[in-house]
Order: sequence, then structure tokens, then C-alpha cells
Amino acid sequence: MSRPFRFGVNLLTPAPAAEWRAKCRRAEELGYDVILVPDHLGTVAPFPALVAAAAATERPRVGTFVLNAGFWNPALLAREVATTDALTGGRLEIGLGTGYVPAEHEAAGLPYGSPRERVDHLERTVTELTRLLGSEEHQPRPVQSRVPVLIGANGDRMLRLTAAHADIAAFTGARPGETAGALDPLSAGELDERLARYHAAADRAEPAELNLLIQVAAVTDDPEPVLRPLLEYKPGLTLDRALDLPIVLAGPLEDVVAKVRAQRERYGFSYLTVLEPYMEAFAPMLARLREESA
Repeated sequence: MSRPFRFGVNLLTPAPAAEWRAKCRRAEELGYDVILVPDHLGTVAPFPALVAAAAATERPRVGTFVLNAGFWNPALLAREVATTDALTGGRLEIGLGTGYVPAEHEAAGLPYGSPRERVDHLERTVTELTRLLGSEEHQPRPVQSRVPVLIGANGDRMLRLTAAHADIAAFTGARPGETAGALDPLSAGELDERLARYHAAADRAEPAELNLLIQVAAVTDDPEPVLRPLLEYKPGLTLDRALDLPIVLAGPLEDVVAKVRAQRERYGFSYLTVLEPYMEAFAPMLARLREESA
């Protein structure tokens, strides 16, 4: 049986207090289930932003999407997670990834490391975070008995790590591009292969929730203008192939809603995240899917 849909929005743009509260409330009004923030230099500091988001809203959960593990010491992170979970009334979900932008590590004066080193550090972080927060002796204490862990993964080893440790397995539907910090979208067939790798490693009593990050969302009868930046970014990508990408939802409302339902059946994605620039554009799809689930 398919999981019910959940919808998150990743708020990327820093804002003064009143503006930040207003857009969090707008996300709640539109029906989003989770208010998320990234962990990049130039965006908001994750934990104070989430405490403010929870204070401005009543229903949505809050989470990181995703923390750059290379920025964090596990013991200090455990303090942040426990404090934030307490201050948000147990509404926190903690998302983690290896980080993929070398320039950010350089700017922070932190080593970027090889792919193996970055995954090693993430695995230590997840293991130690789970141990610390699971200990009754750890102070401060979170409200939740287990703060849900989301891991963003694509590579083989990361998929195995996600299968072993994550309550929520997050797929970007993209791989690192040739340019540092850039991502190239995966085709539907390529994403099938990544999901197969994940499921082959996932031997657990309670299946994880599966998340997909939607990169483009638009209800429109003419998707070409919406997709032009992507077509220009990827020479050789045709409009039809772009429309078939799992991370693209662009077209008439009934078509994009049908695509969301089909992807839940094909891949198991029941938790969808959109980026802040598409928060309003995705809302009609969210509303229609809610109506059908009622």
C-alpha cells in the first residue's frame, strides 16, 4: 500500500524576521507539511531559522535539507538537534548529506576531502548523533524519542548508508555535474537503477519514506519557456526528454498530477520537496493531490 503524500518546501532566501515569518505562514497556508532549510553559505543558518519557522506556524514540521556534514562536529550537532527539537515542540526532522560544493569548504576554512573521506565523515556523524541522542544521559534532551533522520544520497556507498540509517531516503534525481557544485539530472531509467541499488541494500522491518527533490514545477499549457534555462544548461536535452525527467513537473494540471501519482507507483516517492521559487507554482498540484486523498 502506498504511503500518503507529504510535501515540503526548501526555503533558500534569507529574510528579515517579519518577512521570514510571513513566508513560513504562507507555506502553511498553501498546505505544505514540512518547512525546510538548506545548509549552504549565503543561505540562512539552519537551526535558528527552523526555530523561527516553528514559532510562526502551528502545523508543519521543520527540517534541514540537508546539513553539510563537513561543517559539523557530531557532539556539537547533537546539542543543536536536541535544542531545536525541544524549542520546536518535537517537530524537527534532521536531513544530512556529504556536501558537494568545494568552494564552501574553502570559504569556511574546512577540508573538503575525497569522496571516500566525506562519506566516512557522514557515516561517523550519523552513527554518533544517533548514539548521543539515544542516550538518556545526553543533555539537552530532544522531545522526540527519535528525531527522524533524512539522508540525501545518489552514489552506491551513500545508498547503502542511507538504507542502513535513514528514516527518510532522499533522492535529488541528479548526479554531480562536470562543473563544481553543479548537478546533472537523471533520466527515469537512471533513477530506476538508483532505486534498485537502494532497495537491494535496504533490509529493514519498517521501510523508509522515500523523498524526491523537484527542481522545476509549473502548471502551464506551454512548458517550453519554463524549461528553457534547463535546456540551455544541458545542450542536447530536448523539450520532450526534459518533460520526462522525474525532477520536472511542468504542464497542464491534470498531467502533472498524474505524473506525481505515477512516480509514487513506479518509484515509491510519497514525500516531495520543492524549492522556494516554486512554492506557489506547486501549490495547485498539492491541493489537487490532497483533494484526491481526502
